[in-house]
Amino acid sequence: MASSIHPGRIRTLQENPDSSGPIVYWMSRDQRVDDNWALLFAQSLAMKYKAPLAVLFCLAPEFLDATIRQYGFMLEGLRGVEKKLKEKNIPFSILSGDPKKEVPAFARKENIAGLVTDFNPLNINREWKTSVQNALRCSMYEVDAHNIVPCWSASPKQEYGAYTFRPKIHRLLPAFLEEFPPVRKHPYNRPEDHSPVDWIKIKNSLRVNSTVGEVSWISPGEKSAKEQLSGFIKKRLRNYNEERNDPTQNAQSHLSPYLHFGQISAERIALDLLASCRQDIQEILFKMKNGASEQHGNVSAFLEELIVRRELSDNFTHYNHRYTSFDCFPAWAQQSLNEHRHDAREFIYTKDQFERAETHDPLWNAAQREMVMTGKMHGYMRMYWGKKILEWSPSPEEALSTAIQLNDRYQLDGRDPNGYAGIAWSIGGLHDRAWFERPVFGKIRYMNYNGCKSKFDVEKYIAEMEQLV
Repeated sequence: MASSIHPGRIRTLQENPDSSGPIVYWMSRDQRVDDNWALLFAQSLAMKYKAPLAVLFCLAPEFLDATIRQYGFMLEGLRGVEKKLKEKNIPFSILSGDPKKEVPAFARKENIAGLVTDFNPLNINREWKTSVQNALRCSMYEVDAHNIVPCWSASPKQEYGAYTFRPKIHRLLPAFLEEFPPVRKHPYNRPEDHSPVDWIKIKNSLRVNSTVGEVSWISPGEKSAKEQLSGFIKKRLRNYNEERNDPTQNAQSHLSPYLHFGQISAERIALDLLASCRQDIQEILFKMKNGASEQHGNVSAFLEELIVRRELSDNFTHYNHRYTSFDCFPAWAQQSLNEHRHDAREFIYTKDQFERAETHDPLWNAAQREMVMTGKMHGYMRMYWGKKILEWSPSPEEALSTAIQLNDRYQLDGRDPNGYAGIAWSIGGLHDRAWFERPVFGKIRYMNYNGCKSKFDVEKYIAEMEQLV
């Protein structure tokens, strides 16, 4: 199995080949059994040494601004992981507590030979991984099972924008976009290795906000993610390019929550999309550069978002550890915002007013209501939402703080590189260029109500969001 995994996906953090014992996959970002390079690599090591294999998940009782909405979605997905792993004779354990303490304690107790974990560029996950590595002497590996092109292979530095990142991704895609081998039924585990998770106890261990309720319009887990992908390909993909920026149309994939929790692989999505139009990646890349038919245009447009834009966000947070601060903005944007820092604002709102959707703008209020009520905001409205927070906040720093806090609290896919990059684009010009100068915004790209009105039926969208309430 090891030969079927591209070595560029794997980083050896430390190696101790003399140790013996089980191999453990510390699952974190990629919460699935199928199409998971980290799990496949862990099993390849276990098969090589004829060792037991186990999967461990460590549940932090609180995580950034996540609420029961996000934790509930995640835990229900993990129930499915436990069930699927049992079918493969692979035990699954959940620990509750600080991963910096719990994971090393588990590793020492089980006398493990190797620890495999998945890649996550966020600071908190990076700190967990470094602390665990320092506490262990066994071999430890990191696998990028989230990106199609591993983040460290795509680029060795923070990219200026999609225009510098895209050719690097396109060049590497044919080597990394490959079909997954199946996870085998593991032959070196014993029946007594399996111990069922006490899900009630796990949920009771949480210390998170319970006032932001769970949502019912979307079902968590690998099976639901695959059904959502199938529905998108069969019903909505044909209109994606034409209607994706219209929030009154059901043209989006609705896959972002599944991608955030790793309940589906971006690589699986890309492979199924290519199969749907009976093209390989080389043909699609050629069409992306040279124009395409309507069908291939839809596929190309979606792959641009799924691969280039999404993986550019990982590049940003991996190489810029100040991704939640004013300092992460490009130099031209910082200078421009500083020059307009003291411009008069026609409206200024507090964080609480934003949260309660109490602005003068019914379109912005509708977008906020969509996020609060459903846990998801239409992609086009996310841009408008962020830019108006900049316009109506006393400073860009406060705008950034407000947007991140609201996004991470209410969005199912909050606390994600995509969210941090999107907010930094809206408020601080990240991955963008300087535009015409105007008050408050400086040279940051501007959006307004009339611009939205020219693109879609604003009144219809507002009415639909009012019905949610």
